[in-house]
Amino acid sequence: MADWSNFEIADMDFWRGEAYQAFFDYLESKGGFYYEMLPSTALRRLSLPEKTKFTSSAILDIVMILFNTAPPVTTGRKADVLVIPMTVSIGLHYILSTSNENYGQATSISNIKEKITGHKNVPPYKNPVPDEYYVKSNGTEPPPRKANAAFVLLARNSDLNGVVSSMKQMEDRFNKKFQYPYVFLNDQPFDDAFKNRVSKLTDAKVEFGVIPKEHWVQPDSIDEAKASAARESMVKNGVIYGGSVPYRNMCRFNSGFFYRHELLKPYKYYWRVEPDVKFFCDLDYDPFLIMQDQKKVYAFTVSLFEYEATIPTLWDAVKEFTTKNPGLVSPDNAMSFLSDDGGETYNRCHFWSNFEIADLDLWRGEAYGKFFDFLDAKGGFYYEVTDTSLSNIAHKEHHTRGASAGATKARISITSGILA
Repeated sequence: MADWSNFEIADMDFWRGEAYQAFFDYLESKGGFYYEMLPSTALRRLSLPEKTKFTSSAILDIVMILFNTAPPVTTGRKADVLVIPMTVSIGLHYILSTSNENYGQATSISNIKEKITGHKNVPPYKNPVPDEYYVKSNGTEPPPRKANAAFVLLARNSDLNGVVSSMKQMEDRFNKKFQYPYVFLNDQPFDDAFKNRVSKLTDAKVEFGVIPKEHWVQPDSIDEAKASAARESMVKNGVIYGGSVPYRNMCRFNSGFFYRHELLKPYKYYWRVEPDVKFFCDLDYDPFLIMQDQKKVYAFTVSLFEYEATIPTLWDAVKEFTTKNPGLVSPDNAMSFLSDDGGETYNRCHFWSNFEIADLDLWRGEAYGKFFDFLDAKGGFYYEVTDTSLSNIAHKEHHTRGASAGATKARISITSGILA
């Protein structure tokens, strides 16, 4: 392990002490600086003081210590001396840079910069967010421009404390600067306590809507005996939410109906927020505007494997749909993300929809509408249980209307999608 001396802050008396001088003189007499290519960092690393007197921007797993204490200060001053960098380091670095071509190239500013920022030919998702998307104000002034977007929260009255926690973090981390509206949806009317509490947490517009019954409850077309047997089997096998009908209602609503709600019709983009979520970093730029300007349609933060027991027949249904509707399949699709064998089987890769920022027109389009209706008619939401895989497969097939985007603290990553 090496610690670069290109940037260091240190007590000069540590190097002036008897122990280090004897150590340096001994190695100097061996000629290692010229017979080998002994870097100055090696000496420092082998002669560090005890751990309590050493600090670094990185975490040290192992510290090799030859000298347990720094020599006593003999100048009578109590204040530590800060020097950037030290004369010895500069001298050794200069000698090696001019006498050894490989060392000079390795420690050049251009090489260091490339290690940090990467090559010029990098994927778009690794490029930094342009300054124009950042807002420097503390929320006292409105941003110069905004996208037509809103936060969407599906919550019950009993979720109030979790909603308050999520909203406080969203406001502190992001929305106090950008002032995007909130749309709350519930299968029951929100009570006054809920509405009054959350409305006080933001200066942005807040709307409350009730989900139409036909968009939420289990449809009459579902064979309840078959659905009940499926739930019992999943409970017996320890499948998460396997016995919950409300969870299935929610999955179906999030897959095929939330974007149809009257309160969302005026908006182009949405950001899904849930109760009791954490936002660990300040977000000083506007991801909605980035998606709008760069024509991205979907943003995510977590990608992992779907629980196979919840989707035993999903991929067979997908293949049936694409076979019957070849005109809806984009030739420039991302099947390689979904399948490792050319589409024969599903590899279970999917994005978690608990956090997503997306273009509502992705779901409003004809292709996705037909895809959802086909799968809904199969009854999979009640005979199985999932919502994320359906939307993931759809927008992975849905490439011609825009690229997907992976939302991180400072970048948007591009992936492709399967429906045209």
